[in-house]
Amino acid sequence: MTLNVLKNISSRLRSKIIGQDKAVEMVSRAIRRNRAGFDDGNRPIGSFLFVGPTGVGKTELAKQLAIDLFGNKEALIRLDMSEYSDTTAVSKMIGTTAGYVGYDDNSNTLTEKVRRNPYSVILFDEIEKANPQILTLLLQVMDDGNLTDGQGNVINFKNTIIICTSNAGFGNGNDTEEKDIMHEMKKFFRPEFLNRFNGIVEFLHLDKDALQDIVNLLLDDVQVTLDKKGITMDVSQDAKDWLIEEGYDEELGARPLRRIVEQQVRDKITDYYLDHTDVKHVDIDVEDNELVVKGK
Repeated sequence: MTLNVLKNISSRLRSKIIGQDKAVEMVSRAIRRNRAGFDDGNRPIGSFLFVGPTGVGKTELAKQLAIDLFGNKEALIRLDMSEYSDTTAVSKMIGTTAGYVGYDDNSNTLTEKVRRNPYSVILFDEIEKANPQILTLLLQVMDDGNLTDGQGNVINFKNTIIICTSNAGFGNGNDTEEKDIMHEMKKFFRPEFLNRFNGIVEFLHLDKDALQDIVNLLLDDVQVTLDKKGITMDVSQDAKDWLIEEGYDEELGARPLRRIVEQQVRDKITDYYLDHTDVKHVDIDVEDNELVVKGK
């Protein structure tokens, strides 16, 4: 990673992650510090706890980090902690030892995935649901930068970024100070676990301006596809407002927006194109409370 790329990481991430500048800046600072050599070289590149409601950018930031730092979204290893809540959690994470069922099949364990892809972003989704033994393993990773698998191999985590997400205690939409976040998280996690993170960041509810920016990003992606066919697109403000109204959910946040854009913009443009293969421009607007596509 060149110095210029390193210096500009926060601006690149802010262009993709809308309305969460504090989270982006904290992560960017930790990565710059590590890559510049001013950090403990025996630990992961960075470790973060992202807290906040669903659909506000926690997982998306992890995805964008994988792309920005390691070149592709396949560098993201995502673990759903609801699947690591029972007594089998540890064997799922590091594999089983010789003599136990499953010893020869550890290909889906975290340790094996990191062994094969040492440059990774590891996302522990909804960490509050994890078995306590998983938190103990995470402590070791964040402290020592390695983990011993069930077969006795020491796996290096020093080129990974650890991200844990949690919705616990932060569904009310109120902005809080860092000390209040710590107070809230101590209801769910031991202090020694919380203190291992480089940063604990609250992700805020998205306001109307942020939702507009997200819609614009999604529409930009549509235009990239249309460029391949030489088609330009204009989307009215009414259409954008309609997409926000249909795609934003109080419980799910902005997560449904992508699906709405796929169904109401991409699919309708596709249908129009199949009937008018010579089209060079499309206008997207609202008529009778429905999104309509007209071409030229």
